[in-house]
Amino acid sequence: MEEPTQHKNWHDKYYKLLLLIPIAIMIFSLIYLGNFYSKNNDFIYKDISLTGGTSVTLYEKINVDDLKQSLSEKLDDINTKEIYDLLTNEQKAIIVETKTEGAETKKILEEYLGHELTSENSSFEFTGSTLSESFYKQLLLAIFYAFLFMGFVVFLIFGKNLKLKMILGTLILLNPFLFFVLKILTINQAIIFAIISLVISLIFYLKNNIPSFAVIIAAFADILMTLTLVNILGIKMSSAGIIAFLMLIGYSVDTDILLTNKVLKRTEGDVNQRIIGAFKTGILMTLTSLIAIGFALFVVKSFSGVLTQIFTILVIGLGFDIFNTWITNVSILKWYVEKRK
Repeated sequence: MEEPTQHKNWHDKYYKLLLLIPIAIMIFSLIYLGNFYSKNNDFIYKDISLTGGTSVTLYEKINVDDLKQSLSEKLDDINTKEIYDLLTNEQKAIIVETKTEGAETKKILEEYLGHELTSENSSFEFTGSTLSESFYKQLLLAIFYAFLFMGFVVFLIFGKNLKLKMILGTLILLNPFLFFVLKILTINQAIIFAIISLVISLIFYLKNNIPSFAVIIAAFADILMTLTLVNILGIKMSSAGIIAFLMLIGYSVDTDILLTNKVLKRTEGDVNQRIIGAFKTGILMTLTSLIAIGFALFVVKSFSGVLTQIFTILVIGLGFDIFNTWITNVSILKWYVEKRK
């Protein structure tokens, strides 16, 4: 008489249906970002570090709501941040960001405050729009390169066709070689080339190595879903925020590689036991990072906007990483193993 295996077989029965959940969220994210781009001509809300503008730090107690209400029509795209003492929670300064030019911003603020702004009670920073736009494009290129090299490393580990590895490696290294060494590509051309290379790589993975494809899709889903939620929350992205997405790529891929390695290269137990073994290790890794970053976010929220944005994006991304590793990647990987049998 066959032993009942309801608990063991639950995932065997429904893991393909579980894939519909991340697919639905990804479709929603793509539609949302497409609509977002049509309205904003970009995929993110950018702060002045990426658009250019003036940042003023005022070292005095100011009612932020009154300031924004009074100056919203005088300063272009005004944004404010309060800085508090960590222990007393007392306001120490306020940061005013605007796209308005520095001299004009200073004049308007002095009229509102009723006194002159000097180096003792304030500090001014101005970033040109051309420099900010160039920096933004370089950060985007860095993200595309990160995806390309990450995917290639995964393919080197789990791929079996040496010829395809050489072809794909040449394709991936060609872009940075032309851009950094020979310097014959503009930044826009390098971004387009990187996107084309990424699409070709995904086709390679889909046709020749599904585990590599699963890792890349899971990491891409982490970025896509995080970006969507960041936009829904109305967070204005700075250069630090873009760097946080680069960090998130690294956080995303480690548990995916751990899972793929345990399922494909280990021989003890069946596929479900190997998945559970990987889950115990992987979820501990992710939760440890999540708790540490969550605590850091709580600490820095009152005095550092840059660190707050980095940690916020990482917390959101790690939450989606748990979802995409243990539903998206597990389902694709298990489907691949079952089909290979």
